[in-house]
Amino acid sequence: MWSCSGPPSGHSKGPDPNPETVHWSISMCGSNIFKGRVFGTYRNCLQCLSQARCGGTGPNTKLEVFFSGLAGGIAQILVMSPGDIVKVRLQCQTESKRGGSSKPKYQGPVHCLLSVIKEEGFRGLYRGVLPLILRDGPSYSTYFLTYSTVCEWLTDNRKEKLDWRVVMLAGGLAGMAGWTVGTPMDVIKARLQMDGMRETKRYKGFFHCIAETVRVEGAGVFFRSLGINCLRAFPVNMVVFYTYEVLSGFLRAGPKSDPPL
Repeated sequence: MWSCSGPPSGHSKGPDPNPETVHWSISMCGSNIFKGRVFGTYRNCLQCLSQARCGGTGPNTKLEVFFSGLAGGIAQILVMSPGDIVKVRLQCQTESKRGGSSKPKYQGPVHCLLSVIKEEGFRGLYRGVLPLILRDGPSYSTYFLTYSTVCEWLTDNRKEKLDWRVVMLAGGLAGMAGWTVGTPMDVIKARLQMDGMRETKRYKGFFHCIAETVRVEGAGVFFRSLGINCLRAFPVNMVVFYTYEVLSGFLRAGPKSDPPL
């Protein structure tokens, strides 16, 4: 995610070319782990709310979907924040290892993690956690609510199975809707995480970061990366929800049953 770039005087030159594969691997592995935590929490919350409301029978309400998505988004924060700090700092460090250029501050993910703990303490691993909560809570609520609503609109009530085309379309739209809600806080999160890394701290806190960002660059900066986020989110979440529905169907019905989609 490239929302970490600040005003023109502090733009990042991009990720260091040599550890690029490492950065990509961190993003992929972390994303899979956190998605599993989100979907697991979401599914369990849906079941608990349904059980409390009507003994586990009948479809979930939109409010239950919303709050289950909120719980899923927040549940991942405790384990996600340290990895997110490492990912953002490795992506945004401007030094390069090539030629006679200066040595990059972080030599890899483990070195970055240990450096943050040494310089900032364990609290440094949770810098930017408030905007992270405000990003993932509402965005995952919107994410699951959009998916549930689109599937409901496009599915014939007489059909027991979801059509795979509906699942993929709903998943793609859900990803775009989630990022539309989450992108402004993603910008603030990245700036707080990078603040003071190479220069004097610019922001006194969460609200000061928002005020300064709007004052210097205008409110439009909060959606500067929305286009690329949505472009990525649509195909990714098509696959995510298709896989989720297929695996959920197999787990409910058993491996010898007909394909769930």
